Amino acid sequence: MTDTRSALGVGMVGYAFMGRVHSQAWRSVRAFFDVPITPVMAVLSGRSEERTAAAAADLGWAAVETDWKELIRRDDVQIVDICTPGDSHAEIAIAALDAGKHVLCEKPLANTVAEAEAMAVAAERAARRGVRSMVAFNYRRVPAVALAQRLVAEGRLGELRHVRAQYLQDWIADPEFPLVWRLRKDKAGSGALGDIGSHIVDTAQFVTGQTLTGVSALTETFVRQRPLAEDSAGLAAGAAGAGETGEVTVDDAALFMGRLSGGALASFEATRFATGRKNAMRFEINGSLGSLAFDFESLNELWFHDHTLPAEDAGFRRILVTEPGHPYAGAWWPPGHGLGYEHTFTHEVKDFLEAIAAGTDPSPSFADGLRVQRVLAAVERSAADQSRWTPVQ
Repeated sequence: MTDTRSALGVGMVGYAFMGRVHSQAWRSVRAFFDVPITPVMAVLSGRSEERTAAAAADLGWAAVETDWKELIRRDDVQIVDICTPGDSHAEIAIAALDAGKHVLCEKPLANTVAEAEAMAVAAERAARRGVRSMVAFNYRRVPAVALAQRLVAEGRLGELRHVRAQYLQDWIADPEFPLVWRLRKDKAGSGALGDIGSHIVDTAQFVTGQTLTGVSALTETFVRQRPLAEDSAGLAAGAAGAGETGEVTVDDAALFMGRLSGGALASFEATRFATGRKNAMRFEINGSLGSLAFDFESLNELWFHDHTLPAEDAGFRRILVTEPGHPYAGAWWPPGHGLGYEHTFTHEVKDFLEAIAAGTDPSPSFADGLRVQRVLAAVERSAADQSRWTPVQ
């Protein structure tokens, strides 16, 4: 078990969109949660020394490395936080775990099932030596989502019958938006399916406590050629000009239905072409005793219907999830003062540090990430085979 009186040095690989929010989490966690370990923001790694140094100064990292392998070798790094595109997750994570470093890895866990399997094996091997790992599905840490999971676990919905999950964005609806790495299969693994579809798969399985057993799917790429990107940062990018274009090699949208291990029917939609929707991660769950509904664009609210009430009194009611007794919420502001996107990552880091200190396996584990990866693979196989019903391995 880790000496909980000590500080642990954090080394983060990647400094763009995810790197910025992860940095915010490492900076803020001790200010709001009584975590048993003090994280020290020791070193930031990126390929460009100049850009990485500038990011380190802005985000609060003490040192810089341009080679992630050197970051792993450093004695002042005990935790490795991976915020890179999916094509590098497996190599970095496995090397870090084998070196005895705890690992927090962004989602989806990998670009392929084979990579995710290798990562899960490495995580299991490391866990036997007290080395912990977690995949960063941050939406589990939205207080309203955590409350939904609690209500389902308590049996408030009874037998689950329907799950509907959507993740709707309009990020690339403009056909002139450049060909960034998220639109290249060699870098991202898949498009909307892996980037945002993985979130709703994990969230549905987390809230229901069940796993997807099979799927029937459609995928589509609406814009197949895009201007080459000169630069990109987060979800913004600039075109290279000169009229040069490149091929989009991932899906723009994925639509699939499935069955959960407890028998419930499920439907999923992930698209980056839902004009007018910015970050609408939604789900509704219907059970024999009640229903729940959530939309991330109103992330402090959970809607609950108690079907055991008389019809005259029944109906969805809004729960404002900001009370001290709600998951995570009590550490922040007075009731009614809502939280935001960045807080989910602070909650994630809090749970990760507590698991390291307790010597327990954090959740979601690399095994959980592998289960999501297998669902994504089944969706791709089904879509390539005329939507044929495809079991999840």
